[in-house]
Amino acid sequence: MNIVKVSLPRPLVGALIALPLLFSCQSPDYQANVNRSLPDGVQLVDIHQPRAGEVGIPYERYRLDNGLTVILHKDDSDPLVHVDVTYHVGSAREEPGKSGFAHFFEHMMFQGSENVADEQHFNIITEAGGSMNGTTTNDRTNYYQTVPSNQLEKVLWLEADRMGYLLGAVTQEKFEVQRETVKNERAQRIDNQPYGLLDEKVSEALYPANHPYSWPVIGYVEDLDRVNVNDLKQFFQRWYGPNNAVLTIGGDIDTQQTLDWVKKYFGSISKGTDIPKLDKTLVDLPENRYITLPDDVHLPLLQVTFPTVHIRHEDEAPLDVLSDILGGGKTSLFYKNMVKDGMAIQALVNHPCRELACQFELAALVNPQKQIGLAEIEKRIRGTLVEFEQRGVTEEDIQRTKAHIESMTIYALQSVSGKVSTLAYNQYMSDSPDMVQDDLERYRAVSVEDVMRVYKRYIKDKPAVVLSVVPRGQEQLAAAKANYTFPQRQFDVNANKDFVARTNAPDDFDRSKMPPAGKAPVVHVPDFWQVQWENGVKVLGHQTSETPTVSLTLNMEGGPLLDPYEKAGLSDVTAQMMEEATVNYSNEQMANELALIGSSISFSSGGRNTRVQVSSLTKNLDKTLQLLQEKLFNPAFKQQDFQRLMLRNLQNKQQSMKQANVLAERAMSQLLYGAGNRMGLPDDGTLNTLAKISLDDVKDFYQRYYSPHMASLVVVGDVEQQEVLSKLDFLQKWQGAAYDIPPYSDFPQPDNSKIYLINKPGAAQSVVRVFKSFLPYDATGEQFRSKLMNFPLGGSFNSRINLNLREDKGYTYGAGSTFLGGKTLGYFRAGGAMKHENSADALTELLFEIDRFHEQGMTAEELAFMRSAYTMGDALSYETPANKAGFLLQLNAYSLTPDYVAEQNDIINSISLDEINQLAKTHLDSATMQIMVVGDVSLLQPQLQDIAKKLNRHIELLSVVE
Repeated sequence: MNIVKVSLPRPLVGALIALPLLFSCQSPDYQANVNRSLPDGVQLVDIHQPRAGEVGIPYERYRLDNGLTVILHKDDSDPLVHVDVTYHVGSAREEPGKSGFAHFFEHMMFQGSENVADEQHFNIITEAGGSMNGTTTNDRTNYYQTVPSNQLEKVLWLEADRMGYLLGAVTQEKFEVQRETVKNERAQRIDNQPYGLLDEKVSEALYPANHPYSWPVIGYVEDLDRVNVNDLKQFFQRWYGPNNAVLTIGGDIDTQQTLDWVKKYFGSISKGTDIPKLDKTLVDLPENRYITLPDDVHLPLLQVTFPTVHIRHEDEAPLDVLSDILGGGKTSLFYKNMVKDGMAIQALVNHPCRELACQFELAALVNPQKQIGLAEIEKRIRGTLVEFEQRGVTEEDIQRTKAHIESMTIYALQSVSGKVSTLAYNQYMSDSPDMVQDDLERYRAVSVEDVMRVYKRYIKDKPAVVLSVVPRGQEQLAAAKANYTFPQRQFDVNANKDFVARTNAPDDFDRSKMPPAGKAPVVHVPDFWQVQWENGVKVLGHQTSETPTVSLTLNMEGGPLLDPYEKAGLSDVTAQMMEEATVNYSNEQMANELALIGSSISFSSGGRNTRVQVSSLTKNLDKTLQLLQEKLFNPAFKQQDFQRLMLRNLQNKQQSMKQANVLAERAMSQLLYGAGNRMGLPDDGTLNTLAKISLDDVKDFYQRYYSPHMASLVVVGDVEQQEVLSKLDFLQKWQGAAYDIPPYSDFPQPDNSKIYLINKPGAAQSVVRVFKSFLPYDATGEQFRSKLMNFPLGGSFNSRINLNLREDKGYTYGAGSTFLGGKTLGYFRAGGAMKHENSADALTELLFEIDRFHEQGMTAEELAFMRSAYTMGDALSYETPANKAGFLLQLNAYSLTPDYVAEQNDIINSISLDEINQLAKTHLDSATMQIMVVGDVSLLQPQLQDIAKKLNRHIELLSVVE
């Protein structure tokens, strides 16, 4: 359950989902539907098929008598369906003083309804092998499930029950538990995160008091504390009627049967109150508003925010193009003026748009080593705008943006969920599900003159909110003295009123009986080809024509394992340098070439691999591979690039030490593998080890380890085997020296007589971890079987740990346990982020669940649940090119054959309760595990004393190696 913040211009990400291979002639399926016999109370609105030469998503749209809009999209390429119910209610529909209701109700909608028990929704979908969640934005709340196609009726029954039959199951007890869960979520996502309050403070200053966007989606704690269960019920009555909802279903569906089920389960739900549209009044500021936010940060940040238009305003597209020109990667003016010379660690320009308003954001994360204040950064930002006006807009600027749009459009096609989400978004936002072609055309129509016009209209010399985020105690770094005082919130909270719930029409079936699943679909693992080149590179490939795209993943084994201990992070720094200038291209030239064809090439290093990822439209593959050849074999390794990157790395490393989760990961590795061992340090190194790395070290690492000796390649996309192999001839001719991965140094013996405390002063939450070393990955052995054993303990939302700590006690936003394994190492881990005042209580309950499972094991019902969840989930495993590539990467990394999937299913279906429970007895003794808590020691140490005595452990403060 998540809050969604749109961080990129919406039309470039979600609204531009296209289907370029569909033409205007209607397919047989859609043609036949014109004469379909419709259930009573269901009206056909329209049947849409993209016209010849146009791009889009075909659909059928219907409307029930109660106002529910139903959109169907048929895609039988995989045996799955995606169901999305979107309600046109987000935080913008809340009353002042009652903020956070939309998000709060997103949580309550998972707490059971009249015919669905508490937590049963998660249980049913997980057991069906599906995935599910809900999200809330300013403008809407949605609930979605992806399940095997035989589970569709069950999902519709579930969604209908919470739409029409929820309130009888809403109790004061559930209300209180979810109120604590939401407050924990706010603490974890906002209050305990560096820069977490940035958006909230900008919105409070940018929008007039009581404007629908002036308060945060997650709400204020005082508002959540103020209201009661009747307030929440009234909110449901007002907004959760079928006439304010869109039901979108896509995938392997029988359209006639689907309509019959929709009518059966949703048709009797009564219509809600008529919903008026909200005004879209453009926001103006009278003057620049300077605000300062002291925070627990290392890097000062400046954000300048201008109010602009609203979604689908005629100026939205030109403003999006303007933001891309100013801040879109290494070709932008922001990169040149902020990042390239090291003044800023990061800089960006963005134009997020919502239903009622958009905002133009210019931000820079300052490099403190330059010893400048944010006033100098603001000066640079405004100087960059002047430079832009003098420079003007080029046709190449426009072409880059349009290429980006085209590639993002096509890549968004790769999942049914992406297409369904787009249809739903366009429906509630514009009453037109497929606006892909319209969006493409409005962006293609943007001219040089349009961009300059909107710059002068909305940005040039216009007032803005200027937010300075500074380290606490260093307010002098702010861009200017704060001149804006946040107005005191004024509102009249209506008294709670009793109300009469809507009465639904009677059904002619027993709604309390969950419908059975249909016949399970047959799932096949992807077919693939493989070759072994003479230089040692093993190539695996899969051809798919669902989208005209190709992805390549090149793995070179070793990665961080090849780092000298004293220079940990060298492999990561080398990968970063491979992203920089080449012999024949400057940074900006390479970025420009890739942007003009909508391709990407990235280098990374982590775990035990250095990885090169390539994404391209099929039509641009030749050019993309030419650029890959240049980047892989002709890095320039310039001193100025190295200095800039190292400066950024060191500052980011210092900033990361402000995050409790990072400290927890660092401390756990340190305790498992030892502070004096390479495995005890993070993949990207520490402050001390990074400081010892030189450019010569990078060059040497490249020469020694960028080699085909332990390399493999995975190719997935719309290209035949022989064609792509011929294009990859330059990799087949690649030569390099052999190398060995050094053995691990000795690991320390775990000391289980202690509870380790890592101090994070002022932390809003603590991070509680219980962990131990375990077996490395195996496909069918004891490690795999232990993961099966763990599923009901901590491996799903309905696990014992999560239900106890989150749903019953309200200590956390989420907790669980897992067995993780790589090629040579593995571990068990349990825990989560907890309320500070309940850290000891949470640890007690966590250990209780582990020990109870250790002693009593899994139940027969849990075994059946695990079997169903694992086996049914295969239907979702191979949908997208990324899924297929991941399968091939897994095969290659662990030298598996495709038969391992069938072997795993045999194990899942045959493993006995005795074997499962013996694994629990063997591996889940908490006395063999280490315990660690990260948080404010002054608050944690007193409350942990009792549990330390009970466990016969003593508390020890642990410092994380820097």
